[in-house]
Amino acid sequence: MKYYSLNHNSSPTSFMKAVINGLAPDKGLYFPQEKVILSKDFIESIKNIDDVEICYEVMNKYVGDEIPKQKLIEIINNTISFKIPLKKIEDSIYSLELFHGPTLAFKDIGAKFMAQCLDYFKSSYSSKKITVLVATSGDTGGAVAKGFSGTKDIEVCILYPKGKISKVQERQITTNGDYVKAIEVEGDFDKCQSMVKKAFNDEEIIRKIALTSANSINVARWLPQMFYYFLAYKKINNKKDNLFSVPSGNFGNICAGILSKSMGLPIHHFIASTNVNDTIPRYIKEGLYEPHSTKKTISNAMDVSDPSNFIRIQKIFNSDLQRLRKNVSSFSFNDTETEDVMRLLYNSFDYLTCPHSAVGYLGLKKYMDVNKISNVNGIFISTAHCIKFKDVVENSIKTSIKYPKSIKDILNKEKKSLSIENYSELKDFLLSRV
Repeated sequence: MKYYSLNHNSSPTSFMKAVINGLAPDKGLYFPQEKVILSKDFIESIKNIDDVEICYEVMNKYVGDEIPKQKLIEIINNTISFKIPLKKIEDSIYSLELFHGPTLAFKDIGAKFMAQCLDYFKSSYSSKKITVLVATSGDTGGAVAKGFSGTKDIEVCILYPKGKISKVQERQITTNGDYVKAIEVEGDFDKCQSMVKKAFNDEEIIRKIALTSANSINVARWLPQMFYYFLAYKKINNKKDNLFSVPSGNFGNICAGILSKSMGLPIHHFIASTNVNDTIPRYIKEGLYEPHSTKKTISNAMDVSDPSNFIRIQKIFNSDLQRLRKNVSSFSFNDTETEDVMRLLYNSFDYLTCPHSAVGYLGLKKYMDVNKISNVNGIFISTAHCIKFKDVVENSIKTSIKYPKSIKDILNKEKKSLSIENYSELKDFLLSRV
């Protein structure tokens, strides 16, 4: 499989180079050159196939022979080494719980897969220092830090917006070994992401450092998110239409789901559920892509106004807005609505959710109410353990919740971070590491 830039000003490249580069030389996102269609026999037999075999069949089409079969199977086996339950909440409503991994967030899968691929490919780097540079709005940072914990000779620099992520999220970023450099930025996530993109465009940095990204802009972070959807489908024991409501910030997760559908997975419709940072709901409704200033919310990992992965979604639908509308709906919800539904889920169904997962539930319910449908498999993605947003959740449900042991341990560790205000400070820091 070759990958080309969605800016269309770079030559197609291999999976390995797409992973190593992160972004194409013309700064576009990489996209698979060929459309992958899985056989009907495979789709029909998924319920009887081992999880690792399913994920291998899905990913092998995008990796090809660049990673030997047994090595790719090993990578996948390590990636999906924790449970991913599909839990029934009420009639026709299910929660796909992706928060049972090492950092209690859905991004553990993509981060672990990418770290292992990069570790396998690192001998193909030049002699320059290898640095993973990533911006996070919350959970990416912790997942990336943990994902790279088993690799060697790779430094990880994580930028996060100061004071705009939860205490647990911050501790997961700032309490690792020396291989992780945590950088607090005065500003929001979009500013962090802008700094990262600027570094990738900086010729002086590129000459001295081998930079790659671990955000979902990297194909090795983005593509394995398809695993969720195939494994969820395996768990379904009926032939009803499948709806997926995905809490969406940078839109990598839902984009992977849409790609899964394009490969033949039976998914009837997607709901992109956002907080008040509503660029995509407005675009789908009005046809105008107009990002506003990012607003801070209690679902902070979705505080993104200009989602990088949306260009990939547009590519899947060939920029046809009507096709997009046919396959994807999008709704936004404010903090009050989010708090109310966290309380409802707890009081009515004894189910605890983080604010992001609650937004996913809201989007699913709204879509079903608007379209007056009930006889479906309505699945909302539960992206993070509620403990990562302890204060917000407790304030909503008026009940205290306990820390798991893994979280207790990191809360007692010393925070180590660097504070910066602008790109010049980031550049100086990166060059000082050479």
